[in-house]
Amino acid sequence: MSEVNDSSAAWREGTGSVVGDTEVRYNSRYSAAGGGYGGGPAGVEVKGKDGENWKFHALEFAKGFAEMSVEFGKGVRDVLKQSVIREDSILVRKVGPLCCNVCRRLSFLNEYLPEDRDPAHAWSVIFFVLFLASAVLIASNDNIYPTTSVKKVCVHPPSASQISLPDGRHLAYQQQGVPAELARFSMIAPHSFVSSRIAGIPGIKDSLLQEYGIRLVTYDLPGFGESDPHPSRNLESSAMDMLHLSYAVNVTDKFWVVGFSGGCMHAWAALRYIPDRIAGAVMVAPMVSPYEPRMTKEEKSKMWKKWTTKKKNMYILARKFPRLLPYFYRRSFLSGVHGQIETRLALSLGIRDKALLEHPLFEKSWQRDVEESVRQKNAKPFVEEAVLQVSNWGFSPADLKVQRTRTGKGIMHWIKSLFGQTDEILTGFLGQIHVWQGMEDMVVPPSTSDFLQRVLPDAMVHRLLYEGHFTYFYFCDECHRHIFSTVFGNPQGPLTPEPEPDQSPIQNDDVEMQDTILGDVATDEENVSIVVNPDKEDYID
Repeated sequence: MSEVNDSSAAWREGTGSVVGDTEVRYNSRYSAAGGGYGGGPAGVEVKGKDGENWKFHALEFAKGFAEMSVEFGKGVRDVLKQSVIREDSILVRKVGPLCCNVCRRLSFLNEYLPEDRDPAHAWSVIFFVLFLASAVLIASNDNIYPTTSVKKVCVHPPSASQISLPDGRHLAYQQQGVPAELARFSMIAPHSFVSSRIAGIPGIKDSLLQEYGIRLVTYDLPGFGESDPHPSRNLESSAMDMLHLSYAVNVTDKFWVVGFSGGCMHAWAALRYIPDRIAGAVMVAPMVSPYEPRMTKEEKSKMWKKWTTKKKNMYILARKFPRLLPYFYRRSFLSGVHGQIETRLALSLGIRDKALLEHPLFEKSWQRDVEESVRQKNAKPFVEEAVLQVSNWGFSPADLKVQRTRTGKGIMHWIKSLFGQTDEILTGFLGQIHVWQGMEDMVVPPSTSDFLQRVLPDAMVHRLLYEGHFTYFYFCDECHRHIFSTVFGNPQGPLTPEPEPDQSPIQNDDVEMQDTILGDVATDEENVSIVVNPDKEDYID
């Protein structure tokens, strides 16, 4: 029996060396009742815990999954090398030269890598770690910065007046100042980007408009506020909308157009396409296209240098990839919550502009204006406006310069011009153009006014020291009065209404007048009879 026990112990030791220690032990005594070793569950002795077994199995499963993932990645790499990344594949022929060019230009960065490292493997690891770090920072952004209360965008009831345009669209507008029949001057103001008809001239007092006899009409651009969108709008259609609006609101004479910042783009269009209806233009911080072909390199450089990197990228996206703009707009002013204007529009502001933005009155006005602007919650009108700013306008502000042009073409016209017999006409905009430019403006830099003064020598450019982008146009009574006095002179008030004709009955006066006329006729007949028969009286006697 001892030999049997010794042989079984040796068998267990040999087996344990092969399969490992399972921490399960069986009694060596043979149980007659159980018919084997241990006789049943009572003979099992478990020394480990169930939690440790689960940890062991989970760890082994993770290791196996990692090994399988690595092998799967190697297999995918081999498949890509054999099918896609080949010299004769379309992808390599299209993208290969560009990638090679980029890698060649960035090859100087390989000097900073260890000598025993493969650049391809090292840079792949670096970019992967950079991606993970960026994801962690974005996910923990709420924990890094303290949360502040946000104000949601409210939708207000409709309050605008509307007109019907010839194409069936509706255009929303509002009026300030004196009535149409008493207006000495009429002004129409298109709004800027992310704005509406509510802005107009921010903070303008009705008493000032009454003092100068001004009627101010503001309207929503297509797709903004309560105006219907335009299926294919451009600057010419914008000028036509302004023309139809002027007739619809009973502006019979020429009117002044008022533009601020991006709204000046539509003011330029009005001067170009409907000059016969425009008396003059008032432009504050006027915007021109950042890709204007007639600007010098120095003027463009000064303009782009003042802008933030985000604003530059938004202009590039609007010009090259406009379909990506809705993604960014829905994360900013179309997100449903309010935010700071410099953050929403990627503006770089000076000290005075920042101080104005902190004023409660400006904040309230700005939020109400944005709420009306995004009423329709549609990104397409904003994309169209951004694309218009950076695309080809179809004209240049330089085309508005007043100059003499000879009519006619050909050799006969040239021969007549030698003898001074050709007719000359004036082209360009013949009215007044007033430009106010803040010298500390970082949104529309002063180099813009330098360009305008160079191409429009007849325009009156007013340079404002220590003024920013918003400080001269928003909530400044003295500034508004200065603009009106410069353009219109001394205030004369509204027009005096013509007295209505007296419609009272005048029958008695007609009878008296008829009697007087008959008496005069009789007297004339008597005089004639006396002259013809001077001796008639003596003859009768």
